[in-house]
Amino acid sequence: MVTLINRSSFFVILCTLFFSIEANIGEFDEVWRTRATQANKNAKESYNPNPEKVAANFNKHVHRSEEGSNSTRRDLHKYNGPCVATNPIDRCWRCDPHWAKNRQKLADCVLGFGHHTTGGKGGKIYEVTDPGDTDMVNPKQGTLRHAVIQPGPLWIIFAHHMVIKLNQELIMTGDKTIDARGQQVHITGGASLMLQYINNVIIHGLHIHDIKAGNGGLIRDSINHYGFRTKSDGDGISIYGSTNIWIDHVSMSNCDDGLIDAVQASTAITISNCHFTHHNDVMLFGASDSFKQDEILQITLAFNHFGQGLIQRMPRVRWGFVHAVNNDYTHWLMYAVGGSQQPTILSQGNRFIAPPNPNAKEVTKREYSPESVWKNWVWRSQGDLMMNGAFFVESGDPNHKFTTGPDMIHPRAGSDAGRLTRFSGSLNCIEGKPC
Repeated sequence: MVTLINRSSFFVILCTLFFSIEANIGEFDEVWRTRATQANKNAKESYNPNPEKVAANFNKHVHRSEEGSNSTRRDLHKYNGPCVATNPIDRCWRCDPHWAKNRQKLADCVLGFGHHTTGGKGGKIYEVTDPGDTDMVNPKQGTLRHAVIQPGPLWIIFAHHMVIKLNQELIMTGDKTIDARGQQVHITGGASLMLQYINNVIIHGLHIHDIKAGNGGLIRDSINHYGFRTKSDGDGISIYGSTNIWIDHVSMSNCDDGLIDAVQASTAITISNCHFTHHNDVMLFGASDSFKQDEILQITLAFNHFGQGLIQRMPRVRWGFVHAVNNDYTHWLMYAVGGSQQPTILSQGNRFIAPPNPNAKEVTKREYSPESVWKNWVWRSQGDLMMNGAFFVESGDPNHKFTTGPDMIHPRAGSDAGRLTRFSGSLNCIEGKPC
């Protein structure tokens, strides 16, 4: 009887691992096995054994950045004044009127855990001219699906404003930048972006909303391979076993599942200057309490505005290390920052404005664990601004120090979060003018 139980448990574990490894891949063939092996190697190489130093270096850049406007109030009206770049990522490129002639300079601007991301820098420019997405196996030249499967570095731009409805999940290859600056590009009404077992991707300037689960089928994932995919989840952006990812100035709302998920030992990720609205489960980092390999997960969340109509998971974290810094949390219905399975969360210089509900004032939520367990998880709030009764429940050794000595760099205060995130979301860039 004991042997039977053990075999049964082993079978359950094996099936769980089998499906988690394959995700939406219908046939985990030699091509996908090779990609998964390389992705595992990339993750180990990208993991930083001193994440505290990455956080301190980020704060140093914010302090060195020019102050810009002295106002800490978010201006909710359209801004029509001169170029004002209020954080160091934007100051790197936004006020250059010639940004369109030097698009690839953007790759020099990323900070945080994704700071090695270069995307398609050094590659050719690919202009998307056709918003259609009709052939999953032999995508038409000029479409976004055709662009993202090309080999080598590629910088993808758009010829005009467009609305793209993806018939199935968009499976990308590495060393790519999707750069929507200068156009209003909406990914909506169809399937999601899938970054699976790839390295080095920048996604900038898109509107991603109303994403639906895809039915699956035969989908090309590179110029020389296609295969059967099962049903996709309906996330806005899925980061699966991938490294060196930067998502910047993206506006996201109302997807079937999450807005952004990062799972299966993904790491070296920065999500910055984004605007999130009208969604329930906003972000999930680490998909399973049992997948210990997600300890390698390291993500920077910076200068994002978590706005109207959000409910929870900004983010929810399992395992790993998340540095949430200088974000503006102006709306949640349940909680803002949550987690399970011993993640490390460093919250610095954020503004948290609690909802009117007296039962939802707590910023934090530990799930599926008693206090006797989560009291050992290291969750810290440093320099955060708590408003309307918001409060952050810290945990872990009270004597724990993230950095000491000359490496101890405090964040910009939470009172600056409104200014630092003032221009979050997709920008209305016009060629020949500062963005």
